[in-house]
Amino acid sequence: MNDNNLAQAQETTEQQKTYALVTGASSGIGYEYARSMARRHYNLIIVSNEDEALREKGEILRKDFNCEVVTITTDLGRGEAAKELYDECVRRGLEVEVLINNAGVYHDRDFLKDSEAFNMLILNLHVTTPAMLMYYFGQDMVRRHKGYILNMSSITSDIAAQRLGTYGATKAFLKNFSRSVHIELYHEGVFVTAVRPGAVATTLYNISARATKIGLVLGYITTPHKLAERGVKAMFRGRAQITPGFLNHVLLFLVALLPTCGLRLIRRWKLF
Repeated sequence: MNDNNLAQAQETTEQQKTYALVTGASSGIGYEYARSMARRHYNLIIVSNEDEALREKGEILRKDFNCEVVTITTDLGRGEAAKELYDECVRRGLEVEVLINNAGVYHDRDFLKDSEAFNMLILNLHVTTPAMLMYYFGQDMVRRHKGYILNMSSITSDIAAQRLGTYGATKAFLKNFSRSVHIELYHEGVFVTAVRPGAVATTLYNISARATKIGLVLGYITTPHKLAERGVKAMFRGRAQITPGFLNHVLLFLVALLPTCGLRLIRRWKLF
């Protein structure tokens, strides 16, 4: 075996020992992130609270990409979930090179009309769990001087909209926190990226089939596959943030022009 072949073999062996961990990977965007990482020859740790769907997706990924897939069923909406997940990976000897914090929930509802349980769930899923997963796995990445972290934010992180108060605020945390840690870790060889999509064609947002079709044609709705690919490419390029879609930038510009009194009138007149 010549030097080039030996180097390739060593690189392949090293790659086979590293994993990409994707939360919320049993469906939608998370599943597409898992597929995107498998296409890049990573082994996978996929996490969700949907045990049956997670196992089914794991089998599909193994078959399609001939990679190792570890499935971990857990409720990431619990305050202690991040430490438990990290400890489980350590116990199994799984080296996480890529962390994709995708798990999340969505409600289009007034803050006070949502249940206490849901408000605790969204705060844990969008704030506590992803931040602490970054804390635990990030330290290992810094020690190795290599790692990638992707956090799913949203364009609502810049929009103080009615019925999206908790959702938008938690996504704002992910956007700002990701940028701060991106700066802290960039020269340590660890790259943190926040992805801020608009509407995505998944069941999470309860968009009708007709509206989804129109949105896809006009470009203000994207597919999970396209979003995942753009997010992963931005992550590997070391981008701090990405907001896919020209129309999303237009929307953010227009919303920024609306004063609070205008937003109050929109609610009063039930325009949104």
